[in-house]
Amino acid sequence: MSEKMSTTTRERLVTAVAELMRTQGYSAITVKQITAASGAPMGSLYHHFPGGKPQIAAEALRTSGAAYIQLLPLLMDPHEDLRVAVPAAFEAAAETIEQSGWMNMCPVGTVAGEISDSEPDLRAVAAEVIGSWIDEGTSYFTRRGLGAAAARELILAVLSALEGAFVLSRTLRSAEPLHAAGRAMAARIEAVLATAQR
Repeated sequence: MSEKMSTTTRERLVTAVAELMRTQGYSAITVKQITAASGAPMGSLYHHFPGGKPQIAAEALRTSGAAYIQLLPLLMDPHEDLRVAVPAAFEAAAETIEQSGWMNMCPVGTVAGEISDSEPDLRAVAAEVIGSWIDEGTSYFTRRGLGAAAARELILAVLSALEGAFVLSRTLRSAEPLHAAGRAMAARIEAVLATAQR
């Protein structure tokens, strides 16, 4: 029973940190906030994460990053045509960010932009997560019929457009950047598919 309880406490800590990073970034989070948000005592945090805040932040980035990439097939699989699927994912993101009161959608993007020079170990974890997104996205678009090079280029474009549009949408308090990015991706996919059919 204690092992189950430990696992649950660890998961609560990781989930709390992922949510705090999504809304506040990394630097603003305190250990006190982490324990309060997770409902775990201070001793549990250091029991599970002897490295403290940087260690738990790294775990939260890996965990949330693995969950976020699963949105790709979830949002796109219902659409047979990629020219519809990719813009539909941007439309869903626009709706979600607006309904959330302009909260950031992704703790990985938030933290990566914030700590790229100040926390090299955490930057390396964010790069590892984003690298896994690129690999999984490339595999996904390959399964959807693109060649490997075109699939990699497309996932890089999608991730870049999405993360950039999140920043603009949060700043402007407008879903317009996500709508525009989705339309731009539709045009990009048209070009990729036309090249692939030659």
